[in-house]
Amino acid sequence: MKEPLSLDIDAFLNMILVEKGLSRNTLEAYSRDLNRVANFLKRRGVTSWDRGSNLHFRSYVSQLRQRGLGDRSIARNLVALRQLYRFLEREGKIKENPVPRVFSRLGAVKLPRTIHKEEVEQLLRQPSLSTPLGVRDQAMLELLYATGLRVSEIVSLQTHQINFDGDFLTVKGKGAKVRMIPFGKWAREKLLYYLSRGRPKFARGRASSFLFLTRSGKPMSRQGFWKLIRRYARAAGIERRVTPHTLRHSFATHLLEGGADLRSVQSMLGHADISTTQIYTHLTRTRLKEIHRKYHPRERGTAK
Repeated sequence: MKEPLSLDIDAFLNMILVEKGLSRNTLEAYSRDLNRVANFLKRRGVTSWDRGSNLHFRSYVSQLRQRGLGDRSIARNLVALRQLYRFLEREGKIKENPVPRVFSRLGAVKLPRTIHKEEVEQLLRQPSLSTPLGVRDQAMLELLYATGLRVSEIVSLQTHQINFDGDFLTVKGKGAKVRMIPFGKWAREKLLYYLSRGRPKFARGRASSFLFLTRSGKPMSRQGFWKLIRRYARAAGIERRVTPHTLRHSFATHLLEGGADLRSVQSMLGHADISTTQIYTHLTRTRLKEIHRKYHPRERGTAK
């Protein structure tokens, strides 16, 4: 029988296989890196991830340095570990992520995937309002783009968290921190339509506090939402891989491009550290460079 360390690794790998659609090579690399850390912990008498500490992982990094690994290689090794702990945090198995942040930022900045505003508009038009499922899906997509919620937050959203008087949501995110997020007129319209024309078809008179329900009246799962957004992205003709997190990234990037201040975006996203939000400023600068290259008379047609 597998020990808790290995069981949690298996659960995490299964989650990212479904939600992120990573290649087999990437999954194997994650598995290799995580099992290496697990063996390191077991040699020190640590048998579950919740007993892993900041000190343990600093010691692990020191060991990697002694083996001759550079900063970028160390950062790559820690990416999987940090993502595993984020997964365990979402599942309620740990209270905080003990992996040292400084080490997870040693490598080159990896920019989040986003889609352009025109692609978002095309995506939002895909669900058909002729069926309860389409009504639900359009409300979910509109709300996700309007608020930048994490996928775990939107599928666990409950009806009492919606305030139509002020058009905002109250969400409890990571670390049990509560934040309020406005959602605007477009999401309001789709939500009200779903609540009157879609949700009753799924609830069938049964009591449920969850906002978004499946055909069987149960809450939507992360995997289920990931699959439907991928299907609509393909229907919209978007060639790049689109996930719920892509819309979250696009939400933040488009706000900053429109002139929103970084602190406001940080608050809406629920980031504890503003440096996490600052990654989106890289995206807006990249987008401005693209626009400059495309439209400036002396830049048009020049090589990248």
